[in-house]
Amino acid sequence: MDWVFDGGRVSLDFVNTLRDRYADGRELLVSPAALSEWLALTGLASVPATADDLTFALVLRESIDRVARSEGSDADVRFLNETAAAVPLPVPQLGAAGRYLLDVPDPVPAAFAALAVDTIELVAAAPLIRVCAADDCGVRFLDASPKHNRQWCSMAKCGNRAKARAHYARTKGS
Repeated sequence: MDWVFDGGRVSLDFVNTLRDRYADGRELLVSPAALSEWLALTGLASVPATADDLTFALVLRESIDRVARSEGSDADVRFLNETAAAVPLPVPQLGAAGRYLLDVPDPVPAAFAALAVDTIELVAAAPLIRVCAADDCGVRFLDASPKHNRQWCSMAKCGNRAKARAHYARTKGS
């Protein structure tokens, strides 16, 4: 799978596992194996996920998305709080090559708890969470730019395409 981590926070990267939301979405978490691969790449868990884990993950992801964009219901907030509290998290540790490690008996639920905690910390800090301005993207990202005016998930991808289209439109009639 071609995973892209461009959200600026692990919880937003998790939300971005549903790509192309502008066009009804393109699911990247298509199987428990895909969820396991994503969790391993983030360093949150390195054990096989189950079909039940995948079902829970998809519900959690959409709840995170709504809460992060200030569109979450009381039920979404309650779900995130319950998920965050479901597994007591140990103090995070750095492993080999600076990888994030959570040494817990139930790694997948602990990973979900860590995602919920990251979302809670993110929302509590009141950052600017944006949706890429490109018509054909929809990636969610943290706007940490100095002037808080970032428009695209990536200048190399969406920003460059938008600027090229604008330039072509300006010069087309010349």
